[in-house]
Parts: sequence; structure tokens; C-alpha cells
Amino acid sequence: MENTAAARNPITEGCIWKGMLLFALPIMLGSLLQQLYNTADAVIVGRALGKAALASVGGSSARISNLLVNAFVALSSGASVIVAQHFGARDTQRVRRSICTAMLLSVVCGLILTIVGVTSARQLLMWMQTTPETLDASASYLRIFFLGMVPTMIYNMGSGILRAMGDSKRPLYYLFVCVVANIALDLFFVLVLHWGIEGAAAATALSQVVCAALVVRALRRLPIEQRLLYDREEIDRSILRRMLHIGIPAAIQSAMYGIANLVLQVAINMLGTDSVAGWTAFNRFDDYYWPISNAIGISIMTYVGQNFGAGNRERVHETIHKGLLIHLSISAVFSVITLTIRYPMMHLFVGDDPFVIAIGAQVALYIAPFYVIFTLVEVLSSVMRGVGDAVIPALITMVFTCGVRLLYLWGYVFSHNSNVTIAIIYPVSWALTSIAFLIYYKSRKWMPKGFHF
Repeated sequence: MENTAAARNPITEGCIWKGMLLFALPIMLGSLLQQLYNTADAVIVGRALGKAALASVGGSSARISNLLVNAFVALSSGASVIVAQHFGARDTQRVRRSICTAMLLSVVCGLILTIVGVTSARQLLMWMQTTPETLDASASYLRIFFLGMVPTMIYNMGSGILRAMGDSKRPLYYLFVCVVANIALDLFFVLVLHWGIEGAAAATALSQVVCAALVVRALRRLPIEQRLLYDREEIDRSILRRMLHIGIPAAIQSAMYGIANLVLQVAINMLGTDSVAGWTAFNRFDDYYWPISNAIGISIMTYVGQNFGAGNRERVHETIHKGLLIHLSISAVFSVITLTIRYPMMHLFVGDDPFVIAIGAQVALYIAPFYVIFTLVEVLSSVMRGVGDAVIPALITMVFTCGVRLLYLWGYVFSHNSNVTIAIIYPVSWALTSIAFLIYYKSRKWMPKGFHF
């Protein structure tokens, strides 16, 4: 086994809280940058093409694309954990094999998503009872969007690998280039060429090609002992099994989230185009929070994974405490900001439509104050994945978040359907899931044998 000495690793040796923030900051900035594009996209589409077009881009089509893409991103977390553990242990041979195996997995998953998305887009939208005035446009948007799935998967997997090795800056730089290209193409296709919804989707798909090319270039320029190679001998089945052991439960968990959100979207669709547009406007701002939360989770998972690989129990313990404090503080700040500017942000997306503005602001009032409740879910699930325990956290989330939402929807919402009855399920399900995670964490059953602290 090749196990070479490496330069000082700040993740396994430096100040934890400062290092976690510095590591997470580029991921947060990248997430904000991506959401800035999504905001610009919504503004361009909403102002240039109207609220029906905004609902087409951000309603059912967004739920479907998020379901499939987020499931893969969750699957790729298995690769990130394995790379982080081997990198922390300074096992460069297995780092290289992990990278090559993960990138092949991303190509295969991208091809599968392309086929599924292109062939079933319209049927999925019809199952969700998408409003007739947005069905055709939503289907066109989804088909073009899914044509870019292979580069999208390559970029997400490659970025996860770079972050697992402690490099969270280059994915930010690449994303900046991608977002600039995306906005420029969006403006050109929608405002100049008048391609409408199809132009917005084409801009997104083409910009992902740029991201994929940049991240592959970075992996090809790693030190020779870690470099991405195009050699079948570098595909390691045992590593792939470990990746899937961690990644598949996370992917199922993410898919269940997505399915619950699809059913929620059905309830929203039943309330009409104004409600769909109002929820879309709120979601465009709400979408800023979740990538920030996820960035903290990635930072925690990387620190836990590398320090677990290095056998450093005290740093794993300290990572948990510092991660909880960081996530809780940021969640509280975001809640205050969202509540303070909820009316101006509604005006930004929908102009002066009073009905849509009122709906979006009402939804924000019932959801935004409770982001802090999600802290235990994000932090503890990231810790558990970092040491290789993905099955029980996935089950907890599926039962106490996804299952509770589905039971509530079918048992109550569809017979008492309103924006309020839909909105309150978010904080309720977060609270129940947090309690379940805390109980499992206190049991210490998630810890590998011999790694108690």
C-alpha cells in the first residue's frame, strides 16, 4: 500500500472553528452565487414572460429537477466520505482509486438521469396536477434541462471530491465562471433571441458543460499519486461498494424528501397559479438558506471524515460542538433577515401583484422563524455520515420528516387545503426529526467500535 507523507493538513491539525468557517465560506459563497443566478433567472423570466412562466420554471418542474439532482448529490456524499477518510489517513493510492471510481459513477448516473428526465418529464408533471397553463412550458423546460445531466453530475461529484480533500476554493471559482456564463446566456436567449422558457433551460444546461470541464481539468492536475486517470484498472469495486453503502441511504433519504415535496407541490398546484407563483417567489429566497446549511454540513462531514481517518477522537468531538454553534448562529440570522425583507423580496419577483405578494409573505411568516430547529438534523446527520453511518440517519429522516409530511398531507391537508396548512408542516417535521436525531446521537450507537469519546 502506498502511503506517502504529505504537507501539514489544516483539517487534522489546525484551529477547528476557524478552519471550519474558512472551509465552509467558499461553499457558502458558491451556494449564494448559484442562488443569485436562480434569483436573476426568476426575475428575468417573471418580468419578461409573466407569472405563468415563473410558475413553469419554479413550480412542479423545479420540484422534479431538485428531486433527481439532489438524490445524486446525496449519493455522491458517499464518495466524499471515502475520499476524506483516505486523504486524512494519507493513503494516496486509495485516494486516487476513489477519485477514478467516483467520476465513472457520476457519468453513469448522469446518463440515467438524462434518459429518465427527457422521456418522462410530461408524465411526471401530469401526475403532479400541474396547472394547464404551465404544463407545456414546464415540460419543455425539463426536457432541455435534463439534457445537461452528465456535465451536471460530473461537476457535482468533482466538486465534492475537491472539498473532501480540503479544497473548497476552486469549486467556488469554477462556479463563478459558470454563473456568469449562465446569466449571460439567459439574457441572450430570453431577451435577445426570444426563446422563452426553452432559452432559460438551454442556458442552464450549457453553463454546466463549462463547470464540468473546469472540475475535470482540476482533477487531472492533482499530484500524480492522486490524479484522475482514464484507466479501467483504477476502478476499485471494493471502494465503489463502500461509496454506495454510504451514498445509497443518503440518496434514498434525499429522494424521499423530494417525493414529499412533490406531494406538497400537488397541494400547492390545487390552489391555483397565484399560489404556485407565491410559493415560487418565497422558495427563491428560501433556497438561499438550504445551500448555506448544506455547506456547514459538508464542512462538518469533511472534518469528521478526515479526523476519523486520522484516528483523532478529540477533534471529532470538538467538530461536533463547534458545528452546532456555527449552524445555529447562521440559521438565526437568516430567519431574522427573511422575516424583515419578506415583502420587498416578493415585489422583486412578481412586481405589484397583491395576491401573489400576500401569499408569498404569509408562507415566509410560517416557515422562516423556524430554521434554527433544523440545526440538529443537519449537524448530527453530517457527523454520522462522516464516520460511515448512513443507514440509521436516512431512516430517521424518512420516517420523521418525509413520512410525517406525507401522512399529514393525505390525512389532513387535501381535505383542508390552504397555504397555511401546507406551510406549518415544515417546522413540525423539522422538530420531530431533530428530537429523533438527538436520541440516536445520545445512544452512541452511530460510533464505530473503538471510537468512543
